[in-house]
Amino acid sequence: MVAAFEGWNDAADAASGTVDHLIEEWDAELMVELDPEDFYDFQVQRPQVRSMDDGERQIVWPAPQIYVARPARLERDVLLLRAPEPNFRWKAFCSSVIEVARQAGVTELVTMGALLADSPHTRPVPVSGSTTDPALMQRMSLMPSTYTGPVGITSVLNEVASIGGIASAALWAAVPHYLAEPPCPKATLALLGALEDAVGMPLPQGVLAEMAEAWQRGAEELTSQDDEIAEYVQALENERDTSELPEASGDAIAKEFERYLRRRNVDPE
Repeated sequence: MVAAFEGWNDAADAASGTVDHLIEEWDAELMVELDPEDFYDFQVQRPQVRSMDDGERQIVWPAPQIYVARPARLERDVLLLRAPEPNFRWKAFCSSVIEVARQAGVTELVTMGALLADSPHTRPVPVSGSTTDPALMQRMSLMPSTYTGPVGITSVLNEVASIGGIASAALWAAVPHYLAEPPCPKATLALLGALEDAVGMPLPQGVLAEMAEAWQRGAEELTSQDDEIAEYVQALENERDTSELPEASGDAIAKEFERYLRRRNVDPE
């Protein structure tokens, strides 16, 4: 299962954008929709009236949706969860999601999030991750989280999954805070790349690469028109380049090369 939530956990819609991308590319089918009544404040997450294909108008509620995808090259199916972050009863919500996952035979859960950070848009989008599962540690090159502080629904879902016997990992992309307006396809593409390590196969990029290049050009144009932003970006670049250890950069290059080989149908081993 791959899960992402709109709201606090989803800077620039980068995480939910990854799930939306996979739903479209894999032609995933809606498997179940959870009743939103117990989980949302409809004055915060308001339902919307939409015109349907038959011309009728219908109220659409902010319900959690779980899709099932059957990628041709993958030996197992993938469940894709997309939902606004609940307002109420987080424990009950996560228990409901994990119960659906267990009934479907899910053995691994990857949650995705995105946060605003002091990250220059001129560098690759950093993706951090954590897990307590030994197999995922090795496969995804992750370690247990050392973070302390407020958490979102993704952290609770990971914990409930682990307690329920489902291996779980969390991935987070760092979006430049001065370019916080969604979407951020460059961050979505970075999350998709990190997710490849969990799935163990190339994931379809579709038009994401082209969208990321267009986003990059727009960011360059923005900074070129504002001397203060350009100066700030340069300072972030210097800080990033100084703080990155050579071995860390080497690990990132090696990981990206493994992904490249998978896309070329070559075994990286």
